[in-house]
Amino acid sequence: MSDARTPAQIEADIARRRQELAVTLDEIGVRMHPKTIVGDAKAKVTSKVDQTAGRAYVAVNRLVSDVRAGLVAEDGSPRLERIVPVAMVAVGVIGLLTVSSRRRKA
Repeated sequence: MSDARTPAQIEADIARRRQELAVTLDEIGVRMHPKTIVGDAKAKVTSKVDQTAGRAYVAVNRLVSDVRAGLVAEDGSPRLERIVPVAMVAVGVIGLLTVSSRRRKA
């Protein structure tokens, strides 16, 4: 017998549900608005770019540190036994590229 609701209770329940549905529809409208979708996409892309750039920075920094450690002794003096061969290879590669580019132009 206590399950019976009065018309006023039913009307109040309907009004409350209408209000909940209105709020839900407003939220859906905001989420589906083109500016919101574009803003979310931009935020995701920016986050990925920042993350990728951070990883690249760390990788380059690690590579530079490794190369420096190989070419410089712990006391800070240059290791000529390693620097001279690297320099000679670099000069050779630059020379080959220069000769090759001159041959293409001629």
